[in-house]
Amino acid sequence: MFDSFPGSTSERLDRPTYHADLGRLYTSGIGFLNKLERGQHFKERGFPSWEAFAEGDWERALSLAEERREDYAQELRQASRLGVTHRRLRVVEFPVTPYVQWELFVLRARVDLGDDIKILDARDISNIERNRPVPEVVILGDVVMYEVMYDKDGNADGANRYTDGSLIRETNAGFDTLYERGEGFRDFFDREIATLAPPRVPGAPTGLRGSR
Repeated sequence: MFDSFPGSTSERLDRPTYHADLGRLYTSGIGFLNKLERGQHFKERGFPSWEAFAEGDWERALSLAEERREDYAQELRQASRLGVTHRRLRVVEFPVTPYVQWELFVLRARVDLGDDIKILDARDISNIERNRPVPEVVILGDVVMYEVMYDKDGNADGANRYTDGSLIRETNAGFDTLYERGEGFRDFFDREIATLAPPRVPGAPTGLRGSR
């Protein structure tokens, strides 16, 4: 699964170019968007909820995440108008990292609004990841695929852009297989995330962490 990735040809896009290219093609009749998320430690500078999380203010991070609901609702309404179905698969390692714990609260708001998100336990794909992790990708129908890139500190750093049809079909097939194996978001969240204590974020100021 995903065996063709290492030898495939791509075009490297910086972050602004990646976002512009994705936005342009998103409205071109792609039909569906598949997103596979694998990394466990990222930085989301400029996202107020993440900034509060990074500062150790858990309660404010959750509150700010909830304030984004209307933005997410608008995204889903636009997808519906364009006829674009969304599916997201989030791979989670155990123990759950502080970043993923925070991110799943953000994703919960999206799921509440109708976003189609599943969770996959990383231990369930250890046989697939013997040589390399599954790719971090955003796939727009059968038109284009982006391998999302990050720098060594976990900051978003653009994407590798792929247009080879056979590679895109292979990756979509792999996504479909893993998505079928994924667990419903709410079941996973209620069992594994809702009961966790607020995370300790390395480097965050002390004394800010609230309880929920």
